[in-house]
Amino acid sequence: MESTIPLWLYYVIGFPLLLGPLVTVHELGHYIVGRWFGVQAEAFSVGFGKEIWGFTDKRGTRWKLAAIPLGGYVQFKGDMNPASIPDAEAIAKAEADEREGSFHHAALWKRALIVFAGPATNIILTLAIFASFFAFYGKPVPANADQQLTIAEFAQGSAAQQAGLEIGDRIVAVDGKQMRGFRDLQDAVLMFPGRTLDFAVMRDGSERHFEVTAASREITDQFGNISRIGLVGIQAKAVDYQYVPQGIVASVGLAVDHSRGIIEMMITGMGQIINGERSVKELGGPVKIAKFSGEQLSMGALAFINFAALISLNLAFINLLPIPALDGGHLAFYAAEAVRRKPVGPRGQEVAYRAGVALVLMLMVFVTVNDLAGLPIFGK
Repeated sequence: MESTIPLWLYYVIGFPLLLGPLVTVHELGHYIVGRWFGVQAEAFSVGFGKEIWGFTDKRGTRWKLAAIPLGGYVQFKGDMNPASIPDAEAIAKAEADEREGSFHHAALWKRALIVFAGPATNIILTLAIFASFFAFYGKPVPANADQQLTIAEFAQGSAAQQAGLEIGDRIVAVDGKQMRGFRDLQDAVLMFPGRTLDFAVMRDGSERHFEVTAASREITDQFGNISRIGLVGIQAKAVDYQYVPQGIVASVGLAVDHSRGIIEMMITGMGQIINGERSVKELGGPVKIAKFSGEQLSMGALAFINFAALISLNLAFINLLPIPALDGGHLAFYAAEAVRRKPVGPRGQEVAYRAGVALVLMLMVFVTVNDLAGLPIFGK
């Protein structure tokens, strides 16, 4: 039965339903590890800006829900602001009672673990979701791998056919990566529109290599989202998969492999944007996340939970980038402190953090404008 709920309502519900729990999980990682190490949390906020609702617990932590639902933070004792940017002068002049439970007076390794705990918690959540899928629904296994990798026919104007591949060829590797099924072949091609790939095929009992330049195509999904993908114009003899139930240990291993593949795709996509293979318009911000979250929610709980796992992994990946003001930036400073055996100078930290905050803000403005420009109401 087709849903009668308007799509815009899914957007309104989906975005806070997605981002709220993910941000809370991230910040809980910081908070819990901080508590373990005796660091006092002064505030735990879901969102930024003006407090809408909150309470203070018996340990003195202010738990609050803020007006702008685009993130959150834990402010530990000794932080001069929610981003944990250190004030070297205040740290040096702190009295004994001020040092007790202060984040910046904790041992270096403790500070590093507290900072890393946020992204780590997002990673753990992603692995838990993927592992649950593998445990409850099973691992997709090709019903007949040889048939999935054997060319049955070519699409009109097929790049593979133009490169010299023939019907009956069995694809064994693409750019040196072994193919185990049709999904492997799709993954090896979709992310590389316009790129020349090395196809290794078995023909008449011998392995042959062909240089295939993937065609670049724009496809539109049911919601009107446009994606640019690579295609080589091959149709396999079969594409059926069987779902084989997995144990807990095997499911976790599969979840790790699946997450690693997603991270590789993220890195590939970023590299393509940096070197000009992809447009910066493909970057997405909060508006696009809100749009996608509503669309996935409209498709059902499983689609939405899978999307939440992807965004959780994205949050971890972005936060671990070595940009000052992000978790990765703090970890970079701690690594420098460990090597130098003393903190980076106050002036160097101040300049780096200001530059980092400016970079993050500029990126947020850019992706938000980019998202808005792509909405139908602006004529696209």
